Amino acid sequence: MNGTLNKVTLIGHLGDNVKIHYFENGNCIGRFPLATNEVYINKTTNEKITSTEWHNIAVRNKQAEVCEKYLTKGDRIYIEGRIRSRQWQGDDGIQRQTVEIMVTEFMFLDIKKDTDNKNKTTFDEAKKNAIDNFTVPGETNEDNLPF
Repeated sequence: MNGTLNKVTLIGHLGDNVKIHYFENGNCIGRFPLATNEVYINKTTNEKITSTEWHNIAVRNKQAEVCEKYLTKGDRIYIEGRIRSRQWQGDDGIQRQTVEIMVTEFMFLDIKKDTDNKNKTTFDEAKKNAIDNFTVPGETNEDNLPF
């Protein structure tokens, strides 16, 4: 195999709301933590153990705005992306480093944006509003099928 592959697939729950930073050129980046859980049984004690891994997620531009609009802490999301590490120097002069997942595709799995019924966003409404702006893995548009 000549090439390399940098691909991540995650299904998890948002640990916080999406935070967006806008740049002078009009672009933006949204960031949020994502929790994934591994559940197993301890063979010695027969105790159910849950281990949580936290991932730093970054989405860009229109995808970031869609995520900010529809996702809140606790929502479940499917993400595809690539691992990226970056370094910067903080205001305190200390060199910092982080590893994050740069999202290429995503799909809302559970969303509960507002608790009052008049503003409640359903999964179908969110998908309908967002589908024009990104590719949803596994989705087909039945109107475009050749048969």
